[in-house]
Amino acid sequence: MAGHSKWANIKRQKERVDKKKGKTFTQLSRAIIIAARHGLPDPAANFQLRTAIEKAKAAGIPNKNIERAIAKGAGTYENSDSMYEEICYEGYGLGGVAILIEALTDNRNRTAADLREAFSKNRGNLGEIGCVSWMFDQKVVVILEGEISEDFLLEVSVQGGAETYKLSEEEMKAEIFSEVTNLDPLTQTLKEKKINSFEVELRWIPNTLVEVNDSDQYRLLLKLIDTLESLEDVYSVNANFLISEIFIEANVA
Repeated sequence: MAGHSKWANIKRQKERVDKKKGKTFTQLSRAIIIAARHGLPDPAANFQLRTAIEKAKAAGIPNKNIERAIAKGAGTYENSDSMYEEICYEGYGLGGVAILIEALTDNRNRTAADLREAFSKNRGNLGEIGCVSWMFDQKVVVILEGEISEDFLLEVSVQGGAETYKLSEEEMKAEIFSEVTNLDPLTQTLKEKKINSFEVELRWIPNTLVEVNDSDQYRLLLKLIDTLESLEDVYSVNANFLISEIFIEANVA
């Protein structure tokens, strides 16, 4: 259970993508809808929902909008003309890189057209259902911030039944990866260790990885992911490529 594995490279990729401008109000509201739909509509009992609400408040979304989004997710909002559905889209970036996209939409034709255009403009292809999803496993990721020793992180991970972890001492942040069904034992272990402040998210982790060594391919893949994540219907973009150390050291963007 080492902290210097493939997760480090995946994290570098995610950090590069996260440098783009923040999510719109619509995207943040939809994150709340999704969280409320996946669990209880009570943030005290739903880590994913609490995290989504905190991010929405930090972005300045009014409380009434947050409450409306929770009601939509729970199915108790009576004044909505829109019926949202969650859809996973799959495709390939340049060089056969697998890309898995999660969307929440009230118009799947519009969403599919937007995704197809994004892929086409960046030399990728929107594929059929099942073409790349077998290359990913959905995991729970618990995010801790602050000064954390690797010994403590290892202890919590073992006792909580986690699979692996990643520690970034420079950013004072740690991520613990676990099976979705193991969320309760893991969070209970953290509480027993007096860790009460943490975020929880679901993330698709690739089990098959492709290293990108060509600078043009690298730039096009990042541009494609940026474009996909900018779409309002999209709330998650996952890819299975590793960034070559050459680009990391050269800070190619």
